Amino acid sequence: MEGDRREVASIEAIISLTAQDMGRVNELILARAGSDVEMIPEVANHLISSGGKRLRPMLTLAAAQMFGYNGDAHVKLATSVEFMHTATLLHDDVVDESDLRRGKRTARMIWGNQASVLVGDFLLGQAFRMMVDVGSLDALDILSAAASVIAEGEVMQLGAAKNLETTEENYLSVIGAKTAALFSAAAEVGPIVAGGSSDDRTALRSYGMNLGLAFQLIDDALDYGSDSESLGKNVGDDFREGKVTLPVILSYGRGSDEERAFWKRSIEHGSSDDVSLEKARGLMAKHGSIDDTIARARHFGELARDALKPLAETPQKQALLDVIDFCISRVN
Repeated sequence: MEGDRREVASIEAIISLTAQDMGRVNELILARAGSDVEMIPEVANHLISSGGKRLRPMLTLAAAQMFGYNGDAHVKLATSVEFMHTATLLHDDVVDESDLRRGKRTARMIWGNQASVLVGDFLLGQAFRMMVDVGSLDALDILSAAASVIAEGEVMQLGAAKNLETTEENYLSVIGAKTAALFSAAAEVGPIVAGGSSDDRTALRSYGMNLGLAFQLIDDALDYGSDSESLGKNVGDDFREGKVTLPVILSYGRGSDEERAFWKRSIEHGSSDDVSLEKARGLMAKHGSIDDTIARARHFGELARDALKPLAETPQKQALLDVIDFCISRVN
């Protein structure tokens, strides 16, 4: 039954529950991405309009609704979360030298690296202005701390780049900072503006962190077994960019001396053509690296589920549980 539910998992419930508020978020995104400097809205709107699901701001809205909030602070915070995410993507694509994002050319390929970095900085500035508008020091504290942690995660990833001796523990620390921190903050600011208790905040913080870990691990698995259209980037991009993700860490750790030499040539020395990619996928199948990465994701999904158990049963709670299943079902 569990597997069946995940196979047909969808985020329709959270989309429906947050539709009205997301309409306001989208209006605010367009308003706050505006500038008299012509290139800023051009670059920002290129990414903002490129078809992302806007999952992170929906978490903020649903988490606030769950505790009966009906003001407008959650809309500003949800928009801040989306701007932080968009800024991170702009910066990521420069650092990773990515050509494709969600099936479209990256902003850096159209306007250049400098414009991508600077527009990312503009969006971060706008995000913090909206946090200040809300007037909640707790919300500002959570989101500003997340911004710092995300930057730390980026630097940690640079330090671990092409390093095949990276441990699973170290890698989980990187994605905990780089990806899961924003999921966690997005969820936690919901009960903050709704006047929830410290236990409510803890529950949503833990939910978001574990959801973010599961989400990233599934992304790692998809890079070696999906297609460009469903993945939103080129299949094997992580491999070609020499990224040491969990499937690589597990395969390298379980490999023979000959297989380790292959990984060193491919990841450390950039010998990562399509033939090498197929060999990498074969080694991952041999050592169960993709299956084990998915198993780790399911584990974090269950931790996210457990985090919400103490909370009252509401449509929003069920929608947040559905999000877990959706994130993991992407590999089905």
